Amino acid sequence: MTSPLKQPSWRKPAGMLAILLIISIWSIIVVSASEFIGAQHIAVQSIIYLVAGIIWIAPMRPLLIWMETGSFRAPPEI
Repeated sequence: MTSPLKQPSWRKPAGMLAILLIISIWSIIVVSASEFIGAQHIAVQSIIYLVAGIIWIAPMRPLLIWMETGSFRAPPEI
């Protein structure tokens, strides 16, 4: 027996576009600060780029949860 086809959710393509937008905006911010960052000591540059490389992940969790569930909060554990 075959089950009826589910309608695809519009949230996934919208979420993918939002992810690309967030990454693009974040990279523009970091690149625009590159002159300041480049003037710093190499150890400070490393820390700045390490933090900048990790920080963009923060808005991804709620966005990915929204893409799957339609809510920005994780569903309660059963």
